[in-house]
Amino acid sequence: MEANVALSTETASRLTALLDEHQDRIAESWVREVATSLRGRLSQGELDRQVRELFRALRDLLASGAAELQGDAGGELRAVLSEMSRSRALQGFTSTETAVSVFAAKEAFATATGVHDADSRALSDFIAFGALVDQLGLFTFETYAQAREEVIADQAEQLLELATPVVKLWDGVVAVPLVGTLDSARAQVVMERLLQTLVDTGSPYAIIDITGVPAVDTQVAQHVLKTVVAARLMGAECIISGIRPQIAQTIVALGIEFGDIATKATLADALRHAVRRTGADLGRRGAARRES
Repeated sequence: MEANVALSTETASRLTALLDEHQDRIAESWVREVATSLRGRLSQGELDRQVRELFRALRDLLASGAAELQGDAGGELRAVLSEMSRSRALQGFTSTETAVSVFAAKEAFATATGVHDADSRALSDFIAFGALVDQLGLFTFETYAQAREEVIADQAEQLLELATPVVKLWDGVVAVPLVGTLDSARAQVVMERLLQTLVDTGSPYAIIDITGVPAVDTQVAQHVLKTVVAARLMGAECIISGIRPQIAQTIVALGIEFGDIATKATLADALRHAVRRTGADLGRRGAARRES
């Protein structure tokens, strides 16, 4: 952000007097200017409330004599600007539409006070007022950008979770159907969700289905192997399904070793294998109870 604009006490006092004298005309003109840029995307009542809150906070800052946005006196104005910027970001307004809502204060001030036809001192005051409004606009833009980044990050996290479901296929058998690219961030989410599901369900078998993964390289294989090892530490065995011919050839060409991990061509094959293993485990436990 550019250097903080500090108005002289005398200039701030004259501007405060002008705002008090032309309060209604400035506010009404400001609302009209913003309404034109937003093209009806915000209700008249909400727009009027936002503009008048900005007007009051701006007037109070000037009346304080400090007239510095980043100072203690600018706290209320910064809060009003932040609230407006974040709400606009959440509502899908562009950064330009948001900043224009602040910059429109200059034209509203000039129109209401007739500064275009005034003397040199009035013009000097208007230039000072415009510099302060420019600073408000920059603060608004930065706050808007930060809010949009937070919204995008939250949406990305939600999509990541939706793209990595862990489902229960059978008693004692859960599955993770992977679709798309498996990068480090997504691999971490897959591992966390799978381990938590194993704890919640007590399932001894987990199927990692890579049918929807377009390509398997060394990095993807390492992510899958780490997930298998983590599941084994939790006492569960993993079966990898979706090993298509092309995937099998790639794995061999890359020299990737899955060791003793069971691999199957389809999810159905993996489920049958897990169900058989589940039945065998139950049979062994039943035989052990009878012998005891």
